[in-house]
Amino acid sequence: MSSALNFLTKKSTALFLWFGLSFFVAIKQAFGHLHNNYLIYKFTFFNLVHQHNLYLPQPEHFLDVNHYGPVFALFIAPFVWLPDSLAVALWIMFNAWVLYQAITHLPIANHYKTIVLLLCAHELMTASFSDQFNPCMAAIILGSFILIREKKDFWAACLIILGTFIKLYGIVGLAFFFFSDQKIKLILSLLFWSVVFFVLPMAISSPAFVIQTYQDWKNVLIEKDAQNAASVMQDISVIGMVRRIFMLPKISDLVVLLPALALFGSSYLFIKKYQNLSYQLLILSSTLLFTVLFSSGSESPTYIIAFVGVAIWFVNLPKPVTKLQIALLVFAFILTSLSPSDIFPKFIQTQYIVKYSLKALPCFLVWLYVIYETWTRSAVAETQKVELAV
Repeated sequence: MSSALNFLTKKSTALFLWFGLSFFVAIKQAFGHLHNNYLIYKFTFFNLVHQHNLYLPQPEHFLDVNHYGPVFALFIAPFVWLPDSLAVALWIMFNAWVLYQAITHLPIANHYKTIVLLLCAHELMTASFSDQFNPCMAAIILGSFILIREKKDFWAACLIILGTFIKLYGIVGLAFFFFSDQKIKLILSLLFWSVVFFVLPMAISSPAFVIQTYQDWKNVLIEKDAQNAASVMQDISVIGMVRRIFMLPKISDLVVLLPALALFGSSYLFIKKYQNLSYQLLILSSTLLFTVLFSSGSESPTYIIAFVGVAIWFVNLPKPVTKLQIALLVFAFILTSLSPSDIFPKFIQTQYIVKYSLKALPCFLVWLYVIYETWTRSAVAETQKVELAV
């Protein structure tokens, strides 16, 4: 048992699973015939260049519609000139590499970084199958936290605004504002980068079209929010669970969101803990989980963001961990990470897990536990908590 555990916790094993599973998906997707999400991204660039509405259906090219901001056209630009199959494969591996880089720069000991990679490798594979941007978004949130801690507020602001102008989720990087020692610089940097990313798409389009595009983006997001409640593949969130378990399809998001915001905000009442790394990591975990759990746009591939939060919570626990904490992690790994896989019978997947948005349940329980820990964990020496790498 111990030799198996030692093998699993080796960095080489973690790297093999992390990049190996993603590479398997990249090859599978490259030789597939439908690259729907990637084609949406690709035509975001060409539509911006040719000044075609970024948010109209284009069934001759792809299904569904684009929901990303115009800045994303610049982000995806290096890939759009390649053959689609190669571009899809490289896009998937790029997402895996970016998130790997973010995790390896976390202020925790190296063996804890390995555990985070191991715990999240399967969830990354799930995200990779959809060709989505979510691993990069997780990296952007992690990066904003890391850069604020490293007193690189100018670049932290860059990531926060970049993420916001691509998918709105990036705005949650402001959750780390109180950890900054250079708050005025951070505010000014946020204003600077807001102007930069607002104007930047105009370099390949026109000012009038880009301004109209931001209005179109707002409209399509409002439409999407209204549609999410009716789609079993969307709203995989706490709000979705409430709607589907209690058969309340018309319930307002605010009924769930406002109490959740109050709970999230309650963690900031402990000002004396702000400079404690263990507490900061709890806020990071809470932020990653909250971003997914209380968004009606959450779907299965979005959970790579939340599951990084689960993994960081687990390695940040005081040692030894309790049976309850292990049970929460196992429950999250089985129901959240493994439920979309073939391990679960299709009947259970469709009739219970998908139907009632149960993928969100374990992460919600972990999030509640994280909030409780922000209230109760004492500000002891942080090296006892997370064994900081030197």
